[in-house]
Amino acid sequence: MPLTDSLRDDILAAVPSLRAFAISLSGNSDRADDLVQETLLRALANIDSFQPGSNLPAWLFTILRNLFRSDYRKRRREVEDAEGNYAKTLKTHPSQGAHLEFEEFRAALEKLPQDQREALILVGASGFSYEDAAAICGCAVGTIKSRVNRARSKLAALLYVEGAEDFGPDETIRAVIGGSGG
Repeated sequence: MPLTDSLRDDILAAVPSLRAFAISLSGNSDRADDLVQETLLRALANIDSFQPGSNLPAWLFTILRNLFRSDYRKRRREVEDAEGNYAKTLKTHPSQGAHLEFEEFRAALEKLPQDQREALILVGASGFSYEDAAAICGCAVGTIKSRVNRARSKLAALLYVEGAEDFGPDETIRAVIGGSGG
């Protein structure tokens, strides 16, 4: 399939969501930007394998997720500053309450198991259906639903959000960070 103007525009429209997902996976905006860039390069290099009429964002998210997983396997053998002593000297304390809440949310999100975090971000924050998230993660829809439910419950418990059992996955994220968008 050739790269048409319409397809190019659709790919560019997915970049903010790809970046948000990459940040949630890597926890580092610089690394996330690298992941998104590599995702776009791979997508363009393999545009012929994209099936017209299929879900383009899901295809891009799958590429990004696979890149992250491959890189993670390579990097987990590397050890730099294992005790975090150097990293502790680099951080600054935030001056705004919203930033503090977001950092608390991000820390709680990082405590979730990888599969639960991915499912919650895909369904709750990125707006994918359970079916699309299952396709991206390569598992059954019921598995994604279970992961989202467990992630939502654990995240709410970690952040002491009362009444969170009545929230959907995107509402949990909004309740915790105080935002209105998903």
